[in-house]
Amino acid sequence: MIHTGVLIIGAGPAGLCAAITAGGAGADTLVLERSHEPGGQLVKQTHMFFGSEKQHAAARGFDISAILLNKISKLENVRIITNAAVLGAYDDGVWTADIGGRYEKIRPETVVVSTGASEKNLPFPGNDLPGIYGAGAVQTLMNQYGVKPAERVVMLGAGNIGLIVSYQLIQAGVKVLAVVEGSPRIGGYLVHAAKLRRMGVPILTAHSVKAAHGESGLESVTVWGLDQNWQGIPGTERAFKADTLCVSVGLSPLTELLWQAGAKMAFVPALGGYVPYRDDNLRTSINNVFAAGDSGGVEEASSAMVEGSLAGLGAAEQLGLNIPNIEDKKQELLRQLEALRQGDAAERLRDGRAATRLHIKGGCKKC
Repeated sequence: MIHTGVLIIGAGPAGLCAAITAGGAGADTLVLERSHEPGGQLVKQTHMFFGSEKQHAAARGFDISAILLNKISKLENVRIITNAAVLGAYDDGVWTADIGGRYEKIRPETVVVSTGASEKNLPFPGNDLPGIYGAGAVQTLMNQYGVKPAERVVMLGAGNIGLIVSYQLIQAGVKVLAVVEGSPRIGGYLVHAAKLRRMGVPILTAHSVKAAHGESGLESVTVWGLDQNWQGIPGTERAFKADTLCVSVGLSPLTELLWQAGAKMAFVPALGGYVPYRDDNLRTSINNVFAAGDSGGVEEASSAMVEGSLAGLGAAEQLGLNIPNIEDKKQELLRQLEALRQGDAAERLRDGRAATRLHIKGGCKKC
């Protein structure tokens, strides 16, 4: 049996920041990461971040990962184990994991779930052809492994991921034929869209994929316009000869462990799907379980880092550690989150957060 003060599940931006604040407060902290390296999505992000200096604005994702890991390396009470997949949560407070092929039981005093999110998919004829990828998978091939994933690409989705990955594909020498977006408006930052337009890439709003075509692999993609009810409009079809279709239609929070633990959950479309109720410290309805980053609702990596810091602070506080100026630190982190949650999506995010705010002081064992 492994014992620890704080168990952090996932070493992405939220998990690493949780480890920094929990470990910095003096908590015995164990971080388990299922991948072979820590950093999560940061390690494959080559673009410069927005936000403020506190979220390492103007630094690239992989550089931010290195900065956070360097901070953790100076904390003797924080340990990161990779190739460690957490398997389950049990009523007696035990969590289990496959750590390097060995089944282990863990009894933490507090837990921060920072498992991130998974890519959503879209049904259309031919969507199982080889050559159809999630945009995140293409980004991994390019930026982590140096593999050119395609020659001619259609991108489905004009959120930040779709726009950023399209630009990175162009940087890798791939021809981006079009970005196709079902909504009447571009969902990502317009600065990303402007870069693509300057390079001659059309962004087709109110359009979607009608079908993908090919025998042993993708050969072409047919797109068409959508009416106000999101139904295809016959006669608006356009065909693109492409060997790859990237699908970037949103993310779903990875909340399986929170369900297993018995956390109170709600379906909030603005946050990506089912998310846990949380209090101002990001504690769920399970008294010693916190959720941070995309596992608590899909947002940008900058918000995930701030949430991780807040959750790590809350987990350390629950251990009874003496943390100087803790309320001031919490309020500063909440102010940072408020500043990040501005723009077109701010109202939807605020409504989603308000709908899942846990008002029970100190949480409850099970609600």
